[in-house]
Amino acid sequence: MSVIVSGAEYEYVTNVKADEQLRSSFFQLAKETFELDFEPWYQKGYWGDRYITYALLADNRIVSNVSVNVIDTTWQGQKYRYIGVGTVMTADAYRQKGLSGWLMNNVLDEWTDNCDAIFLLANDSVVHFYPKFGFERADEYQCTMNIQQSTVAARKLNMTSEQDIQLLLDMYKYSNPFSALPMENNTELLMFCCTEFFQDYIYYVESHNAIVIAEHDGEQLICYDIFSGETGGSMADILSAVAAKNTTSVVLGFTPNQTEGCTIERLHEEDTTLFVLKSKENVFASNKLMIPTLARA
Repeated sequence: MSVIVSGAEYEYVTNVKADEQLRSSFFQLAKETFELDFEPWYQKGYWGDRYITYALLADNRIVSNVSVNVIDTTWQGQKYRYIGVGTVMTADAYRQKGLSGWLMNNVLDEWTDNCDAIFLLANDSVVHFYPKFGFERADEYQCTMNIQQSTVAARKLNMTSEQDIQLLLDMYKYSNPFSALPMENNTELLMFCCTEFFQDYIYYVESHNAIVIAEHDGEQLICYDIFSGETGGSMADILSAVAAKNTTSVVLGFTPNQTEGCTIERLHEEDTTLFVLKSKENVFASNKLMIPTLARA
């Protein structure tokens, strides 16, 4: 569809995935803008229908894009649909022409009445951009708890193994039973994170039938997420299996539904600010929460 933005003509497309030329152009712009490589993720079949691109073309190449992730969540026993806005990018030669703003308005027109909340994580350079569209800043909080190694064994998954990949996907269906705001039903995000960033940090704790995505950093364990079925094991039991001998604490990449024994501090992530659309639900306004790590890509 041809559109006019700031006096210039562009082609507006929303099905980048299906067109090889457009898909390649999208991947190239993502590399140039964020140094992200979507190609392996796509080639492995992980791009489903819950990662949706909205793009403008000039000279048959993508020059601006805004994407959304459709994510289900559960908050205080109720099911909700969240929209995470991301991959907001414009080619250098086309910046300051209103392209991202035009795309953002289209995304909001499509999704505002079809979800419960819309959020995004903004770089410092654009924090003054998003309030123009009705977004407001929201504080995030992160929990830390003491922990020590147990004698229970954990096995590191091999992300080149089809069996281990399937185990991860199967366990993801159970969600995180320890999270106050789990992000669910978006294998696109899960597998992008687990193939691009966390492929060396995924463990299976067989005795508790749990997957732990966690990284060791000195005496701290940074736990990005947990997926576990009905095992009766506590979060501490599961994390202790992944802890090293010198581990003394774990930083949680999600907000636990039980915070007793946790230290809760304001989250200060470099070059990252959470924005939530004011006209929709904002559970962050009156609760000490964070967007889970695997929904931050």
